[in-house]
Amino acid sequence: MKNSEGRRLNGDAEEDDEDEDEINGGLEAWERSYADDRSWEALQEDESGLLRPIDNSAVYHAQYRRRLRARSLSATSSRIQKGLIRYLYIIIDLSRAAAEVDFRPSRMAVVAKNVEAFVREFFDQNPLSQIGLLTIKDGVAHCLTDLGGSPESHIKALMGKLECSGDPSLQNALDLTQALLNQIPSYGHREILILYSALSTCDPGNIMETIQQCKKSKIRCSVIGLSAEMFICKHLCRETGGSYSVALDESHFKELILEHAPPPPAIAEFAIANLIKMGFPQRAAEGSTSICSCHKEAKIGVGYTCPRCKARVCELPTECQICGLQLVSSPHLARSYHHLFPIAPFDEVPPSSLNDLHIRSQKICFGCQQTLLNLGKPGLCVVCPKCKKYFCLECDIYIHESLHNCPGCESFRHLKPVTAGEG
Repeated sequence: MKNSEGRRLNGDAEEDDEDEDEINGGLEAWERSYADDRSWEALQEDESGLLRPIDNSAVYHAQYRRRLRARSLSATSSRIQKGLIRYLYIIIDLSRAAAEVDFRPSRMAVVAKNVEAFVREFFDQNPLSQIGLLTIKDGVAHCLTDLGGSPESHIKALMGKLECSGDPSLQNALDLTQALLNQIPSYGHREILILYSALSTCDPGNIMETIQQCKKSKIRCSVIGLSAEMFICKHLCRETGGSYSVALDESHFKELILEHAPPPPAIAEFAIANLIKMGFPQRAAEGSTSICSCHKEAKIGVGYTCPRCKARVCELPTECQICGLQLVSSPHLARSYHHLFPIAPFDEVPPSSLNDLHIRSQKICFGCQQTLLNLGKPGLCVVCPKCKKYFCLECDIYIHESLHNCPGCESFRHLKPVTAGEG
């Protein structure tokens, strides 16, 4: 009995191993780790000729500081103003080229994932702006979502239309987007971001005339390619003042698309300063029922009431469909303020200089209160040029990307001087 039970158990274990091998494609554990992680790309050769793992955190921070310095130099080298109210259309190429698997699992999946991250980051940095989505496939441009300020509605619409077929038409996409952006008021900054996977375009007419029309309409067009450089895309970006780049891999593509999240500099001669009428709507009651001017139907729940015409809207920021008033909230204006007066980049402190600091508090990050010494050895850190407080790399990125205020400078600003007569 014991032998038969043992053979039965061994047979079940072998069947389980075979099922697991089929699920994993017949690869061993060490083979799957190489196939999934691409670990050979995380190696570099040192001065002695040996292979060492790449310090990804240091590489990421170095890339971040280069972008920060370039952004700071571009803001001070020319007389520019920021486009805080942006109207951006994202054109996504869903032709058969988007089904290629050079980006894992496919170009379409990588684009969809990064567009979702970009939409959330865009509204975080541009609370007064709006986004619309377009797709191009089978030689036709389809308007997926209209201009709006709700990231969830854009993401939901995109995830439900991920199908690849046919050839793309760049001219049809530009014609449709130009017709939609021509209705935007003069104070809005018109932009197009094209995520292009194909190496050709199937156009019904002369695309050069369409590019000149976009230039006359003051539409800034930028393109991120996923295959190779194309002359027509480069010419489009050059004529309209946009940027053109080709992604090398998924991480590079994510870096390129997130560079379009901060408001770009607007040349003063093309962006005329105007006074904009804005309304601050009141929040409707939780259980109230009224007709929504956005969806033209009765809705129950949270909403906002236009202060001019008393129409109801679902979300902010938006434009009232009845009277045309720009509706925002006070936090939206406050969050847009930091783009006008950005924080200056912090100065890097060489590791050797930390040993020369005699004050113990200067060896601790002022933000997270963690030590700047890594296992007794000094590590990388930065110092604010105004308050002279030291910060670690993580706090440096958090301050410039999310907080937009230096904790050291703010602490000095709120300090109250104590006189001799006070207890």
